[in-house]
Amino acid sequence: MGTPASDIITIDGPVASGKSTVARELARRLGYRYLDTGAMYRALALAAQRAGVDMTSSQALIDLLEHTDIRLDVSTGTTRVFIDGDEVTEAIRTPEVTELTGFVAGCGPLRPHMVERQREFARGGRVVAEGRDMGTVVFPDAAVKFYLDASLEERVRRRAEEWKAKGLAPARDQVRRDIQERDRRDQSRPVSPLRVPPGAVVIDSTGMTVAEVVERMLVHARPLRKENPPS
Repeated sequence: MGTPASDIITIDGPVASGKSTVARELARRLGYRYLDTGAMYRALALAAQRAGVDMTSSQALIDLLEHTDIRLDVSTGTTRVFIDGDEVTEAIRTPEVTELTGFVAGCGPLRPHMVERQREFARGGRVVAEGRDMGTVVFPDAAVKFYLDASLEERVRRRAEEWKAKGLAPARDQVRRDIQERDRRDQSRPVSPLRVPPGAVVIDSTGMTVAEVVERMLVHARPLRKENPPS
């Protein structure tokens, strides 16, 4: 695939397991770039919504992707997301876009096209990539793979707190149903279903702080920094 596997760390796991927060911090600690693949799917979902594209049409989504510039800017240490030059970092995080993203991510014919873009991002190496098929499909030869999980109730609590911080207050039961439905779709889709990657280090983050999870990951990831020093 043209990407140095010795420079890639993957983190897979279900929704609200803490992947994004942990991946950002792990990348910062290692001096690696952070690849937020979920942001790419969210951006395409927002683009489809704005363009009135039929999200049940695989070809329509593929055509939209081919004519849309989705860019992740990590130059400032945070991930800024752009659609055709328009920053959408906050716009892609609304509950409505979150719901639409599940359908976009579940579009089997679209995923290989997204994988190409994800691998292109990582072509320079030294990347922490998080998502749901990073260690199984996108970077199967990654040097270190993690699978981050948490109990359903822990994930419901985290997602509810996330919405609350944004001034939203969905009912806890609704949050639970949304997560269970997303789990069902992620695990049952015919293309790139959510699975524990072969050889992955499995971490149950229930009751753990972000710092504790990152420290556990660093035990496995720190040797890469010595093997692959910055050029």
